[in-house]
Amino acid sequence: MPYLTAPADARRTAGGEQLGFGVPGYAHPLLAPAEWAELARPGTPLHWAVLNIADGPGSRPDPHCLEAAGRLRNARERALHGGSPDDTVRASGGRLLGHLDLAWGERPFEELIADARSFIDWYRIGGFYLARCPAERAELPAVRRLTGTLHALLSESDSADDGGRLVLGHGTHPYPGYAEAADQLVTFQGPWTDYRWSQVAEWTADYPPERFAHFVHGVPRTHLEEAMRIARWQGAGTIFFTDRNDRNDRNDRDGRSRQSDPFAALPRYWDEIVSRIGPGISE
Repeated sequence: MPYLTAPADARRTAGGEQLGFGVPGYAHPLLAPAEWAELARPGTPLHWAVLNIADGPGSRPDPHCLEAAGRLRNARERALHGGSPDDTVRASGGRLLGHLDLAWGERPFEELIADARSFIDWYRIGGFYLARCPAERAELPAVRRLTGTLHALLSESDSADDGGRLVLGHGTHPYPGYAEAADQLVTFQGPWTDYRWSQVAEWTADYPPERFAHFVHGVPRTHLEEAMRIARWQGAGTIFFTDRNDRNDRNDRDGRSRQSDPFAALPRYWDEIVSRIGPGISE
C-alpha cells in the first residue's frame, strides 16, 4: 500500500466519485489520428486535453490542429447542450487547453502572453495548461500575475465558457498558495514505481478532487485498479494512466531504444480504463 499522509477526512473520492481524464498532450494529429479521434468519442469521460504544436501554438495556424480542435469543441457543445439528459452515453465534454511552457519561470511574461493570444485567436481554446510551472513560494507572485492575465484574456474570448480553465503543470506538490492561482494543479507526474508509494500533502485536504490531477506512466494493466484506488484515496479528480513509459517500443537501426513522451499515445488498455471510469461529461 502507498504511504499516505493525509488525514482520513481528506480521502474525498474513496467512495467512488467519478474520475475523468486529463490528456497532457498527444502527438500531432497527423501522427496520432486515433488518439485525437478518441477524445471526441461518445462516452469518453474527458475533462480536458492539451494542444501543443511546437512547444506552444507554432508560428501559424496548423490546418490539421484546427480540424482536431473543431471536432473537440463540437463534441463539447453536443455534450453540454445537445441530446437527451437521460442518455447514458454522451459525447465527450472536455475542454481544449493551449500548451504554455513556463520553463520553471524562465520564460518572459510577454512571450507567454503572445503565445496565449495566438492560441485563442487561431484555435479558440478553452483554457491553458502551464507546463513546467514553478512550485516554490518565491515564484508564486509571477505565476499569479500570469494566471490573472490569462483569465482576463479567456473572459474576453467567445470560445472559453465559464471563463476558461487554467491547469498548473507542477508535477509535484507545490507551495500551498498555488492552489489559489489556478483551477487545477498537477501534483504528481511520473512513473508507477514512484506513484504506488507516493505521499499526498496534507494541505490538499482543504480542496475538492477537481482541483488536482495525477499523470502516471508505466502502470501495468494488472495494477490499473490499484492506481485508480490511489488516485481516489489521495483526492485527485483528473487522471491519465498509461502502460507506456519514457522509452517507446521501437528501436533505432543500431538497436538502441529512442526516448519518447509516454503520454503522447493511447495506453494499450484505453478501452478498459474508459469502461472502468464510465461515461460522463465535464461540468
